[in-house]
Amino acid sequence: MGTTNINRRDWLRKSMLTAGGAMALPYFGLAETPRVPLQLDKKGNAVYSPFFKEFLPKPDSMFPDLAAKLNANENPYGPSPMALEAFKNAAPGGNRYAWKELFQLVDKIADFEGVESKNIMMGPGSSDLLEKTAMVLFMGGGNVVSADPAYMSLIRVAESVGATWKPVPLKDDWSHDLEAMEAAVDADTKLVYICNPNNPTGTMTDHQELVDFCSRVSEKVPVFVDEAYLWFLDEGAKKSMVSLVNEGKDVIIARTFSKIHGMAGLRVGYIVAQESTLAKLENITRGGMGISYPSVYAAMAAMDDAEFIDKSRALNAECREYVYQSLDQMGFSYVPSHTSFLIFPIEMDGNAFLDKMTQLKVGVRAFEFMDKTWCRVSMGTMDEMKLFTAAINKVLV
Repeated sequence: MGTTNINRRDWLRKSMLTAGGAMALPYFGLAETPRVPLQLDKKGNAVYSPFFKEFLPKPDSMFPDLAAKLNANENPYGPSPMALEAFKNAAPGGNRYAWKELFQLVDKIADFEGVESKNIMMGPGSSDLLEKTAMVLFMGGGNVVSADPAYMSLIRVAESVGATWKPVPLKDDWSHDLEAMEAAVDADTKLVYICNPNNPTGTMTDHQELVDFCSRVSEKVPVFVDEAYLWFLDEGAKKSMVSLVNEGKDVIIARTFSKIHGMAGLRVGYIVAQESTLAKLENITRGGMGISYPSVYAAMAAMDDAEFIDKSRALNAECREYVYQSLDQMGFSYVPSHTSFLIFPIEMDGNAFLDKMTQLKVGVRAFEFMDKTWCRVSMGTMDEMKLFTAAINKVLV
């Protein structure tokens, strides 16, 4: 019986790390849907770079029954009431393709972003478009320059089609080392990838420095800026790189409805880029073809629900402040966050930490970088955050 159980666990872990198990990877891999098996260390943890590792849960606790699911940066309050109503009303039309409606959504987004509709490509979540970009740009090899640590979705797919990753460590203040990243660009660089605010650190890079960097470096290679968490800032629009598209710069800006809009399960995202860049992606994808008919209507309604957006932002900030204060009281330092999650260092083995938190029905993530082990916790409801702080007090204090 013991041997059978071990084999079953081994089979489960192996299946999760192959294409057939890709649907399970959002639970424990920093890349949402990697197309390539993860590199594992001797303990079965994911090694992204010599300086960046993620501790993975045991296969038999891959999908635990959680009282507080704080491991995927999901918005606990969404979708918005207006989006839900629109989705329900549109559901009977789910037997139809949503092309006309998708064009309406594209026009609405273009107006919101201040660009032309030809500069927008839709996708089932922004991660899908990150990955499609990687597939197209790196089919012939080359390298991608990014921060380390970074969100790994685009990078993992680039590696799977033949690219090499040139990781550049974040600066001591947790911002992107733009000078070192620019110096890392060479004749084989096909793309520079920046996640701002960054995942998994939750930190920002100075706006004007990033504008200058993108404007300058995009004259050499495309620059992809992932702004999935930007709208958790009070004035997120003022921190975006999207205006560079109108200046003719070779930049790609990614946005998603999964975060501030609370639509992670409805799968809607988009990129803003030059028409010539989008034309390359259209060689392998029709973009919005993967978005369901009701989800298109939900996205259009979500854009109009300013009350929900403001509420999500305010409640997220309130919970984040509560966690700050709780960590202060327990004697933990933390990295101030601009997002719906935050990180703090822990003095415990990452695997043991995940096991103990899961036993208390609280789901979080654990990483190793900057020579420390870190907990990353997503902001849930206030009740969920109180469960989290109580669990931390039991496990770590």
